[in-house]
Amino acid sequence: MQEQLVFVISPPRAGSTLLQRMLGAHPAIYTHPEPHLITPIAHLGIYGNIDKAPYDHVNAAEAMKSFIAELPRKEDDYLDALRAYSDTLYGRMLAPSGRSRFLDKTPAYALVLPFLAKLYPRAKYVVLTRHPLAVWSSYANSFFAGDYAAAHAFNPILERYVPAMGQFLRDDPVSLHHVAYEDLVASPQEELGRIFHYLGLPPDEGAVEYGKRGPMKEGMGDPINVNRHDRPVTDSKEAFADELAGDPAKLGLVRGMIDRLADEDLVAWRWPRERVFEAVERAGGAPPRPLVWNSYTVRRKVMLALKKDIHQRPHGKLVKALKYYCDVLLRE
Repeated sequence: MQEQLVFVISPPRAGSTLLQRMLGAHPAIYTHPEPHLITPIAHLGIYGNIDKAPYDHVNAAEAMKSFIAELPRKEDDYLDALRAYSDTLYGRMLAPSGRSRFLDKTPAYALVLPFLAKLYPRAKYVVLTRHPLAVWSSYANSFFAGDYAAAHAFNPILERYVPAMGQFLRDDPVSLHHVAYEDLVASPQEELGRIFHYLGLPPDEGAVEYGKRGPMKEGMGDPINVNRHDRPVTDSKEAFADELAGDPAKLGLVRGMIDRLADEDLVAWRWPRERVFEAVERAGGAPPRPLVWNSYTVRRKVMLALKKDIHQRPHGKLVKALKYYCDVLLRE
């Protein structure tokens, strides 16, 4: 199964759904929205722990380590067992499609790359990077209605993903192909051709116009933009620059984020520190981006409004009471 797997490695909001749509348009590639098969098994206590579980995960991890120590091939036997699980699921999803490759695009895999490389050392890895400020702006505007502080408090994605992916790119532990989002949207035909060549697949010029190949099942990827177009566009490439130039508070917050990143990680992303703010310095500032209204953004805006200060507001007591009664009714 290993040689049939393609992993797209990227942070959230780096354009990976666009890349998935184009690669998935190739007749040899089958894909499914963010299956998250790998992240749970990466946190069973051997390679990483979860913070909380409905069982004693610390004791379970120590017991498993002791068990693995007595297996004939030690860690290799454990990885074989995990691989049998994921191979079964990948293989049975792929088989009915009649295609030869399964593409898994799950951004959270970027945070478990050492484990993933151990589990699937012979798979193909397409690593997608994008200007860090564009990633952050897209994340905050898509999921937090432009509230940078709330987005950062919830998930500091630059401080998490840039070091993890930077280390992976520098160490180069497996076969990988690095593509920049900016190059992908500027020259999609050429960049896709390079990716298909890396994957050992024949070129497919029609894959650039992915929208003409039919819809892809919606998942947890781009909820706003990718389905608005039939092919890559460049209009959002530096949309972050005017936003930051016109908002000193946002600019100060992202400067702090970039300050916390290591030079070598930014270089690995192809955005060395001295270039990160060039577009912002060129920009003159602009009004805030208008919110794209669709069912997703309406739901998200309502949820954020309800969640704000929920423990101090009257409806918070109602939600807690409802949760209590639901727990009682559903308890076995």
